[in-house]
Amino acid sequence: MRLGLLLGTAGATFEIDMDLIRDAEALGFDSVWSAEAYGSDAVTPATWVLAQTSRIRVGTAIMQIPARTPAATASTAMTLQALSGGRFMLGLGPSGPQVVEGWHGMPYDKPLTRMREYIEIVRKIFAREAPVEYHGHHYQLPYAGLGATGLGKPLKSVLHCKDQPPIYTAAITPAGLRLSGELADGVFPIFFNPERFDIFETSLNEGFALAGGGKTLADFDVAPFVMTIMGDDLEACRRPVKEMLTLYVGGMGARGKNFYNDCAKALGYEEAAVEIQDLFLDGKRGAAAAAVPDQFVDDIALVGPKERIIERLDSWKAANGRGEVGAMLLRGASRDALRAIAENVL
Repeated sequence: MRLGLLLGTAGATFEIDMDLIRDAEALGFDSVWSAEAYGSDAVTPATWVLAQTSRIRVGTAIMQIPARTPAATASTAMTLQALSGGRFMLGLGPSGPQVVEGWHGMPYDKPLTRMREYIEIVRKIFAREAPVEYHGHHYQLPYAGLGATGLGKPLKSVLHCKDQPPIYTAAITPAGLRLSGELADGVFPIFFNPERFDIFETSLNEGFALAGGGKTLADFDVAPFVMTIMGDDLEACRRPVKEMLTLYVGGMGARGKNFYNDCAKALGYEEAAVEIQDLFLDGKRGAAAAAVPDQFVDDIALVGPKERIIERLDSWKAANGRGEVGAMLLRGASRDALRAIAENVL
């Protein structure tokens, strides 16, 4: 099983612990991933890390698709791929309506249609088989809508893409997983229990069937985000995970339209998901965190003393042996945690 390191997004200040990344590279980690929300971007950190490493692959988890045109993203990916010797991976996500409309000022309608069109255009640009033409709901190349001059013409990238970067998508809904299985090379589930692959399996298989060509899970990378907090105090280690789950399950979306809440329910925590959301939306964030079940944390994260984390790794290694998990992308892990996990996985 491959291991990856998630950098996460920045708060009021931003810095990258390059010593930690170099430690991960020396330990045999396969990848490191940058992210963006509504502050720091994903591309600049990825570029920074690629420039200061030699072997480890670097990806975006994720670049928000409403923030950039497909051509801009393809140009960025091809440039980083060329400069890094083929070490860049392109992770894309639709984000959510609060960020898309509130931060980017873009409509959120038909997000999966946007994702489909986006990937199809990016792949056309990578392939350079012909000047790119596309006529979709969200994107038209050349543009011929309101305000067009009529002077646009199909273009083909000047830069050749010798090795196409793999494309990953962030997805947890059945429709999103189906689309990822059809069009992408891998998927990032934000919440993942290695013993409950059945939640994802049907949708991914439907996507593989739509892709055709005999595509299966063997051609696809399931790379879950795994919060990792190692320490002697189990409850203290669970706390950051509970705070994360409180934000996503309780507040990342409106009541009745929260994909993370739906995912928590699918993982078997329906009553807790309802309670967490009700408390969070009522402004009772502390009570919402207290409502997160310990077992929910233990299912999707690696928390507690070193021995406990190593024991839990058995479930992840078993999932890898079944072909259900290709990589674990560790979030929040200390140097000691990285070393302990690498020694027991790699």
